[in-house]
Order: sequence, then structure tokens, then C-alpha cells
Amino acid sequence: MKHLHQRIRDDIEAKIMSGEWPPGHRIPFEHELMTEYGCSRMTVNKVLSTLAANGLITRRRRAGTVVAEPSNQQAVLQIQDFALEAVRAGVDYHFKILHRAVEPIDAAAAQRIGLPVGTKMLCLSTLHVMDDVPQAFEQRLINLATVPEAGEEPFKDDPPGTWLLRRVPWTDAEHIVRAVNADATMAKRLRIQSGTACLVLERRTWQAGAFVTEARITYPGDRHQLVGRFSPVA
Repeated sequence: MKHLHQRIRDDIEAKIMSGEWPPGHRIPFEHELMTEYGCSRMTVNKVLSTLAANGLITRRRRAGTVVAEPSNQQAVLQIQDFALEAVRAGVDYHFKILHRAVEPIDAAAAQRIGLPVGTKMLCLSTLHVMDDVPQAFEQRLINLATVPEAGEEPFKDDPPGTWLLRRVPWTDAEHIVRAVNADATMAKRLRIQSGTACLVLERRTWQAGAFVTEARITYPGDRHQLVGRFSPVA
């Protein structure tokens, strides 16, 4: 059974993703949501804070909370949700699972994630497509010891990353960004010329010390940008 805060979040997300609430639409005030769902202000605030952190809504003092405007930028340390990104950008989105298998990890993967060689993981390759143009190719490992339900999940409605974000809280994350030139195979997947500059984002997450997932996402260099905002530290 869903917790009340998850049901409220799902209801709001559904209205935004369906287009019923377009960018700029005012989200009901906290007291309105409290009345509608019969819950506390703390519960409503938790929901709105999560949606704002995911970039789905914008909270403004006095002006209230509205559906976020489209954006084609991704914060460097943000856990990306392709489905929500497409909603914000106002584009059609779909994904294709190109490979799925439970396989033992090799020595290189074991060193990256801190688990023994041969540990079995759910291995997935996913192509993310927006407005019929490939935007990213994702290779992902999911630790079945931490997320056993992933082994039976068909990933028909949500891509693996979105599915994990909705169901598995994470406490620690590591991001690595690097540049590569597309080989012939990657160029064919992304519909670009072989040798084209690409951006690769490697992301690993843990839950209270237990490894959850690793994603290696390759973007054509001219279709994506990562943005960071920093403050000086004394």
C-alpha cells in the first residue's frame, strides 16, 4: 500500500506528465492540498520539496508553486530522469531496451563498485529517444542483492533509471564526466558520424553503504550539456 505522500506525489506527477498541468500552471496551495488529501502541512511540504528537487515544479514565495518551464540543461550532480526531462522540454519521449541479462561482473566493474568479481548483476542497455532522435545510450548495472524486484521488472512503462528513482532511495552518489569519440557501433546507435565527440556521464549510487546501480550514459556532444553552479568555500 502506498504511503500518502507517495500517492500525492504520483497524482501531481501524472497531471504534469499528461499535460493536464502545462508549464506555468499553478499547483494548488499547501492548505488546498491538505484539505483535499486530509493530511498535514509536513506531508504536503515533503511532496512539493521532492518535486522541486527533481525540477518538475518551481516554488516561489508569494507567487506560489507552478509547473517548471522546459529546460535542456542538466545539473552536474543531478540524478537524471529522462522521462521528466522530456516533460519539462515539451517533447515526445520513448525508450528501447536493447539488451537485458543477469551476468557476472568483470574485474574492472568489481573495482569500480567495490564488489567481488563474478557478482551477478542485472545488465541493461537502453536507448533514450526524444522526438524520434536518439539522445543518449545508457549501459546500467543493477545490484539484485539490493533491489531484488528489478529482476522481474519488465520496464515497459518507465526506463530503468526512472523506475529506480521512484522506488529505491539513495544516500550516496558518485558522478564522473569524460569525453570520448564515438566508435562505429555507438555512432550507429546515436545516428551520428563515427568519431563524433560525445559526453559520457558515469554515475554510481549507494543506499546506506549498499551498492544500488551504475549507469554509463553516452550523449552526442551537441545534444546535451551539463551545468554546475558553485559558491566559494572559506
